[in-house]
Amino acid sequence: MSLAPAHRLDVALGERSYPIHIGPGLTARGDLIREHLAGRQVMIVTNTVVAPLYLDALKASLGEGLDIREVILDDGEQTKHMASIGLIWDALLEAGFNRRCTLIALGGGVIGDMTGFAAACYQRGAAFIQVPTTLLSQVDSSVGGKTGVNHPRGKNMLGAFWQPRLVLIDTASLKTLPQRELSAGMAEVIKYGLLWDESFLSWLEDNMTALMALDETLLGEAIRRSCAIKADVVAQDETEQGVRALLNLGHTFGHAIETDQGYGVWLHGEAVGTGMLMAAELSARMGWLSSADVERVSHIIAKAGLPLAAPEDMGVEDFLRHMQLDKKNVDGRLRLILLERIGRAVITEEAPAGLLADMLEHWPRSSR
Repeated sequence: MSLAPAHRLDVALGERSYPIHIGPGLTARGDLIREHLAGRQVMIVTNTVVAPLYLDALKASLGEGLDIREVILDDGEQTKHMASIGLIWDALLEAGFNRRCTLIALGGGVIGDMTGFAAACYQRGAAFIQVPTTLLSQVDSSVGGKTGVNHPRGKNMLGAFWQPRLVLIDTASLKTLPQRELSAGMAEVIKYGLLWDESFLSWLEDNMTALMALDETLLGEAIRRSCAIKADVVAQDETEQGVRALLNLGHTFGHAIETDQGYGVWLHGEAVGTGMLMAAELSARMGWLSSADVERVSHIIAKAGLPLAAPEDMGVEDFLRHMQLDKKNVDGRLRLILLERIGRAVITEEAPAGLLADMLEHWPRSSR
């Protein structure tokens, strides 16, 4: 008899609700996947880094009686564009897959976002399943149904809300994750504590050294708590009309860095880490946080191995130009996610332009 996964959460979206399973060795739990397939046609989408590690094990776990194909894309944020989506659609059409096929995303956030977008559009909507293999994708991008690709003018500007049928998180996959990717994922974990749950942030402060050393039990707990917060927020606001926008803490600054520097030069989590510290500093300048609060944010971001300084060749006008294209903006007004206090984020259009520009002007810069 199969062992139960270590944790199960559910994203409550009525008829489109789905489970999140979290635990070690779940890539071998094909039984958990099979019950969520739309039919016998399965297309696994992965990349050149993940495929040698996990593709064969995933295929074997699914068992017999299925028509399983795969698409292996190049790795990296720079591949997150419409041409890659076209390769997925080409493979589906060449295989003769119908609308009862299921796409399985095996990889990090880039693979998950692209697979979900391809599924949302294929024959006006095909099923898909998330099997995330990076910390960032496990705690953030695999949950909630945000899918899409980048545009040269802005991050994630093309996409759709399309929920998976299942998120299967194998925590053992983090053992093969490069340290830089682990740090990038930890930015999204820290984010949940900063914007939603100060007690979680305190727990992370106490355990960050062990987490970065890949303590399996602690990592499982960090992922569970992160996913629980994300699932709660998504259930309240699936299409980001209100409270879900809070999950973008640090992202307006971070996306500006990613777009300006070129996708993949800074990892998403690295840019978000710096962006969260910028948001904390601006919150302090608006009188909401103390200098001690900002130092607390700086300390945990640094402890996770994330950068604090902005790119040395990125000026104030560069930041503002990219920030004006942020998806949260309404009628040309810049909307930022800031911190009213540690553990409580707010959406505001009230940050004075001069205050923002002065902060950006005096922010430390460095080369990577």
